[in-house]
Amino acid sequence: MMTHDPADTFRQEARDLLESLEQALLDLEQTPSDRELVDSAFRSLHTLKGSGAMFGFDEVADFVHEFETAFDRVRKGESAVTPALIAVALAAGDHVGRLIEEPGRYAAQGEPILAALQDIVGDQGSVKSTSVPAPSDDTRRARSWRIRFRLPDDALALGTNPLLLLDELRELGECDIEALTDDVPPLEEIDPRVCYLAWKVSLTTEAPREAIEDVFLFLSDGMTLEIEALEPGTSETVTADQASRVLPQDLDTDRDKSQAAGESPGKSAQPPQHREAKERQGSSSLRVPAERLDELMDRVGELVIAQARLSQMTGASDDLELKTVAEEIERLSSGLRDITMGIRMVPIGTLFGRFRRLVHDLSHELGKEVEFVASGEETELDKTVVEQLADPLVHLIRNAVDHGLEDPERRELAGKPRRGKVRLAAVHAGAEVAISIRDDGAGLDAERIRAKAESAGLISPEATLSDNELYQYIFHPGFSTASEVTSVSGRGVGMDAVKRTIEALRGSIELTSEPGSGTTVTLHLPLTLAIIDGMLVRVGEGRYSLPLLAVEECVELPESEVAEAQGRNFLNIRGSLVPFLRLRELFGASGEPDPHQKVIIVSSGEFRVGLVVDQIIGNNQTVIKPLSKLHANLGTFSGATILGDGSVALILDVAHLVNFGRGFEERLRDERMRREA
Repeated sequence: MMTHDPADTFRQEARDLLESLEQALLDLEQTPSDRELVDSAFRSLHTLKGSGAMFGFDEVADFVHEFETAFDRVRKGESAVTPALIAVALAAGDHVGRLIEEPGRYAAQGEPILAALQDIVGDQGSVKSTSVPAPSDDTRRARSWRIRFRLPDDALALGTNPLLLLDELRELGECDIEALTDDVPPLEEIDPRVCYLAWKVSLTTEAPREAIEDVFLFLSDGMTLEIEALEPGTSETVTADQASRVLPQDLDTDRDKSQAAGESPGKSAQPPQHREAKERQGSSSLRVPAERLDELMDRVGELVIAQARLSQMTGASDDLELKTVAEEIERLSSGLRDITMGIRMVPIGTLFGRFRRLVHDLSHELGKEVEFVASGEETELDKTVVEQLADPLVHLIRNAVDHGLEDPERRELAGKPRRGKVRLAAVHAGAEVAISIRDDGAGLDAERIRAKAESAGLISPEATLSDNELYQYIFHPGFSTASEVTSVSGRGVGMDAVKRTIEALRGSIELTSEPGSGTTVTLHLPLTLAIIDGMLVRVGEGRYSLPLLAVEECVELPESEVAEAQGRNFLNIRGSLVPFLRLRELFGASGEPDPHQKVIIVSSGEFRVGLVVDQIIGNNQTVIKPLSKLHANLGTFSGATILGDGSVALILDVAHLVNFGRGFEERLRDERMRREA
């Protein structure tokens, strides 16, 4: 039986809260007058403090309490939002992360951070933040409040401790607490996961009404809350967020209505909001270890292979009942495959968010003004691909900020805005996702790259290379054009790692640059590494699979081209010239070619190429198996799959073949230009 560690649950939720806090702080640096961002950051801190205390992370709770107290001055308008405050707050968030991951090791390092926070916000009582108006004298005087609340039905099951809420109310001032037990059922009917109690609290405090509401900030959905000022003429009831908070009289009328309908006292212990909360639990999310998803994907892959074998067997049979069963199993396995693939797909925005902090820190470290713009966060990729993309994107973004963007003074001299821009974008492109990193800096210096490559002995001075070919040398191990080594870059150990990682994911890298305007690096990545819809083709005696999403159309090879087996040709597809590759020549296939060869037009990004095959066999579900270490460097193939008869078919790497065809076209164009010259 598997045991579940509650501390792991807290750590996972704390990481999400810290990420939300970091994003709110980074946004707040750009728009310091946004009250919602201040409130969002404060809510993250408040939840971290309560959850840390609940799960025994006392160091976290104590530190965040002081952090929250300092940030509360910003919330109340007693301190301004400044870049210095944001920098220290980000450092405080990093420290909380260290306390969570390794308790007891970094506690002492928090004192300088808290001291810096105090220096920034502690002596600025007269400074008014533009995000929150300063409280008036009327709100500072002691006031008496009557508070009545009932927690959501699932509050205890989700880890809420009512005693901690009551303790927070006590911290606000003098209070008298009374538990309301009218809805507690007989002992034999009590569900230990349900909170049957309600509370009535009389509180006298100088804190504003918002401070009382904040105690229940994260329980508003499904709970009942009444806050009433006791001074004459100031009686008021909570009206904010009416969609999730019930009117005060509902505390009593829920029970009265159920009893009037003839329900027993035990039944009435489940008021409507409790029953609705239970119904909502069915649509809640569930955390599942990634290992279980990987195992599920493996099982589905084996099922797809077995189903293909069954379909092949029934194709040779006349048993109609067997065919019916095979078709039903094929339908079910296809649906299960799609569902499993959907579970594994995650928005790439979960990865993009962390790079805002990276750019923020780099801009301060390098003394550059940088604007980071991300788009396409909703684009989905297989979780395995997303996990392995983090390091390559870090290297590319660091290079864009350090090498790509000029200093503010140089940008002004060049007629550019002082603030440089780095764009990170993701978009679906057929069977793949294209992720681009673009900067508006100086662009790549082809002459400087060539000089470095010649000095390193990578090319000879007589070699004739295009700019695009020269740009590829920046991916060579140890290659760097930086004049000095810094803490950010200059050692030449980043871009080669990027290329290895992307190629290991069956992806490709495209690099373009325009002097004075900037550089764009585009990563082309497959949607998934597990199962795809494929088109099975025959070349000679071998069978190969093509990702179906990369296929645009299929046409007959013209007779004139069949006779001219030159290895490189162009087809006129509705007025557009498309280069095509003869796979028989590329693979060295034996035997006579089929007299009616087909051309499959495939695309990668904006470029297309035709692949000449002998026969199109049909579509199939392709379970991707990695190649052995001996064959891993064969760029033409991205993997292998097992067919229904047990034989193996290689999966063609469309991006590699398209680049291969593109190279043919460029060389032909260069040769034509030289002849004309």
